[in-house]
Amino acid sequence: MTTRDEFCKAADGLGLFYRDYAGERPVPVLCIPGLTRNSQDFAALAQRLSPRYRVLTPDLRGRGRSAWDPNWQNYRPRTYVADVMAVLEHAQVQRVAIVGTSLGGIIGMLLGASLPQRIAGLVLNDVGPEIAPEAAARIAHYVSRRASVRNWEEAAQQARETYGAALPDYSDKDWLHFAHRSYREDGTGAPVLDMDPGIGEAVRAAAATGPAPTMWPVWAALQSIPTLVIRGEHSDVLSIDILHRMATSSPGVRTLTVPQRGHAPTLDEPVCVDAIEQFMECLPENP
Repeated sequence: MTTRDEFCKAADGLGLFYRDYAGERPVPVLCIPGLTRNSQDFAALAQRLSPRYRVLTPDLRGRGRSAWDPNWQNYRPRTYVADVMAVLEHAQVQRVAIVGTSLGGIIGMLLGASLPQRIAGLVLNDVGPEIAPEAAARIAHYVSRRASVRNWEEAAQQARETYGAALPDYSDKDWLHFAHRSYREDGTGAPVLDMDPGIGEAVRAAAATGPAPTMWPVWAALQSIPTLVIRGEHSDVLSIDILHRMATSSPGVRTLTVPQRGHAPTLDEPVCVDAIEQFMECLPENP
């Protein structure tokens, strides 16, 4: 498997990172992470899909190896959409299949609605056109400043406290691995969250304005794009009722419910990898 670490510039000049996994199929796969996550979340999936598929795994601005934005007000979906387009331009990709977790799925829906001819398929991981207010409040709370940790064992415990309900079968070893995908070492060697605290500022500011508008009109605009919706069995973000409404309003959509998962499945679960592979195999290579 051949991979390259690439850096490019956003429209406003901010530095963006993405990893490029080599593949032969004409339609690459773009994996977009969730709100506080980064490209490392997709390492196992990318390794499974390549070399048959070229896979791009970007870090959104303010996360991972992408630069932090000096203005936290730029941490919003419209900016992220433009950043993803900058990555695709740099990678010289005209048409792509998108796998998006949570916020990544929202970005995918926005791209599909505005540029349907460039999106070959869409995998939405535990997100839909509407988020329950209780889930939005929970997310705003955990994105708030977390207590400092002194070592990787404390980082793993903090990760367990934050995401334990979503990943109830994780072992101590799993949580330590999860922590290494979520934190980086600072100058003293202590783990710190691998994201700009300004992202929390943006989330809190958005929450203060009231519930976010639903995206059902955006969902309606995706009718021509093959779509797979993945839901964690215990998810509070993508409820059973919302998933049912998505499926009934778009009869061609595929759905998958992942046992023992909340928000959100990590996509390295065998049932997820198999479903995504099967979905990709059915996508047309030409528009």
